[in-house]
Amino acid sequence: MGYLGEEIGKLGFGLMRLPQKDGAIDVEQVKEMVDLFLEAGFTYFDTAWAYAGSEDAIRQALVERYPRERYQLATKNAAWINCKTKEEAYAQFDTSLAQTGAGYFDFYLLHNLGEARSHYFDDFDMWNWVQEKKRAGLVRHIGFSFHSTPEELEEILKAHPEMEFVQLQVNYADWENPQVQSRRCVEVARRYGKPIIVMEPVKGGMLATPPDSVVRVLKEAEPDSSVASWAVRFAADLEGVITVLSGMSNVEQMRDNLSYMKGFTGFTDSQRQVIERAREELAKIPLIPCTSCNYCAKVCPMNIGISGSFTAMNYLTLYGDKGMAKGQEGWLVGSHGLKSADQCVKCGRCEQACPQHIAIRDTLEKVSEELLK
Repeated sequence: MGYLGEEIGKLGFGLMRLPQKDGAIDVEQVKEMVDLFLEAGFTYFDTAWAYAGSEDAIRQALVERYPRERYQLATKNAAWINCKTKEEAYAQFDTSLAQTGAGYFDFYLLHNLGEARSHYFDDFDMWNWVQEKKRAGLVRHIGFSFHSTPEELEEILKAHPEMEFVQLQVNYADWENPQVQSRRCVEVARRYGKPIIVMEPVKGGMLATPPDSVVRVLKEAEPDSSVASWAVRFAADLEGVITVLSGMSNVEQMRDNLSYMKGFTGFTDSQRQVIERAREELAKIPLIPCTSCNYCAKVCPMNIGISGSFTAMNYLTLYGDKGMAKGQEGWLVGSHGLKSADQCVKCGRCEQACPQHIAIRDTLEKVSEELLK
């Protein structure tokens, strides 16, 4: 038996990146993936109101084809997306029930707390509202997903001890990353006794194709294991983890994940040492040494998203995926109401404030030339 009285395998099926066919979710392929997943003994499915088409697809592929007791279904409420009233936020729940046809949710999450998004859940009294859904039998377990600092995570857990679990971004690349701070967030959740569901263990697919030096370390240790398998197993090896979500996009990814997660009982000490060597190789790659202290942002007259631009540029340097890096820039800069690197007027105030002594003006110009064009 797992945490919370639920029997949950260490692999969860993340439904955000489902296979596509002719511009729509390929439900037939999803059915095959669902069948393989359940046959292997895994039961946890993770969707969200905000994942376009996902709730409807899982209704067709899972809910309409299997008895309700065969699986656990999780979905999420993103009150910060276009909600001006609490009624609009609450309506997401009814939409999710209708789209999934599940009758109830085993796990219901307040979605993507952190930074400016958190206040919506306070303003709309979502904490009491979700407890009412649990009392009504429409939700079995309540928790939240989180993208922000360990300090803010602690504030939320201290204010809301009724939350039963937390979903965190955890992977070996972000374990000591000053922007994500995976390790410290895990430690906070453990300190408050909250079981952890892991999201982004493969960092949006980037740890399936890490730098060559990292690939060499992993392949020398286990030639027959996929590079991605190391990322998923790293997260599953951590104490306090209920399950690790993998956003699988095709049958091949499902088969690979099942091949090493079925019967997984944890890393050996030698395997943990391999992960440490992989992290050491990542650390050798020259990155912009930004710690996201944002002292620069406080003095920038143009309101440029400096730290977000640098994080995105580091993604490009590490993984060579310009599309993913531009997506990060859009999220960390544009969606936060900040201006892009090409708006810099080179006044130099940022460099006077930077404790890392970064040549910010030149680096923003590099971002403009290599990432934004």
